[in-house]
Amino acid sequence: MKNNNIYIHMKNIYIFFIFLSLSIFFFSTAELKAKPFHIKNIEISKPFMLSFDKNEVINEGFKKAFFELIYLIVNSSEQKKFKSTKLNEIKSMINSFTIEEEKFINDVYYVNLGVSFDKKKVFEYLEAKNTFPSIPDKKKFLFIPIIIDEKINELSIFSNNQIFDNWNEENKSYYLIDYILPTEDLEDLDLLKSKYEFIEQYDFKEIINKYGLKESIVALIFKDKDGLRVLSRITIKNNINLKNQLFKNVNIESEDQIKEVIEKLKTIYEDYWKNSNQINTSIKLILTLKVSNYDNKKISKFENILDETDFVYSYQISSFNKDHNYYKVIYNGTPKEFLNTMKEYNYTFDTQNKIWSLR
Repeated sequence: MKNNNIYIHMKNIYIFFIFLSLSIFFFSTAELKAKPFHIKNIEISKPFMLSFDKNEVINEGFKKAFFELIYLIVNSSEQKKFKSTKLNEIKSMINSFTIEEEKFINDVYYVNLGVSFDKKKVFEYLEAKNTFPSIPDKKKFLFIPIIIDEKINELSIFSNNQIFDNWNEENKSYYLIDYILPTEDLEDLDLLKSKYEFIEQYDFKEIINKYGLKESIVALIFKDKDGLRVLSRITIKNNINLKNQLFKNVNIESEDQIKEVIEKLKTIYEDYWKNSNQINTSIKLILTLKVSNYDNKKISKFENILDETDFVYSYQISSFNKDHNYYKVIYNGTPKEFLNTMKEYNYTFDTQNKIWSLR
């Protein structure tokens, strides 16, 4: 019996020193983890001459990737702040890069890069410029453009609608909204014609519900001799916002002028979507979470969710014992927002104590 107690005692000491040695190793080398920003398909080309320097091409790719990221996560009115960003500043935010493809064609060097940016460093750089980023969330929107000629009291969706015809002709790689145009349905046209007198008050649900999308934009484009007035009805998760834009001296028959109107409208819609997904990086809520370490798959899944949650600024295991891992999480939002986000992944926490315990 005595020997058995000695054995148990020695075993406990052995386990303690294993945990101690692992702790020293882990916490002396671990950094706060944060999901990086990945920018893909950066294509650069340069003539192959005696002065050719591959590093210059790569550096050009870094700059192009950085500005692609800025266009993705920063409102258009704020983007000008970053035009003078220096190469060394950009490089300091890069985690890694990959050369996906490189080739020589007719003495021209072509390269396709993928660049990974450190999320924390990007957020810190933006915050220094008094700019809040947005989640780069790509989303499908139903887009219904309706041209209304008030002079002759007519409206058109499909035929004789230059906005409809040209809307998806040009899409920039950094656009977050993927526009789904309605199919040509004469019943829809007849329905809208019947609502002509009060079309600005109409909710369009009979048409929108056919497509099963939570996000939609209905653009009422009023045409007169002075130009266009566009009333946009933007719906995001049942929240409706109305926006008015005036485009003076626009000839709707001019393809170039219509393309310019389309680009401006898309920028307005992109900014609205970004604003609805903006991250307030000045809020740094520090949470301590306790998670049972008996199930490695559960721990791995939980960490993957922290990686994928955009409002999680960073996280790390601050300590652990034989029963639990303790996570320090920095979150760009309120406690309620964090709990709601976790609930979407079927995770709930006991919040009665200072350390929240995963149920």
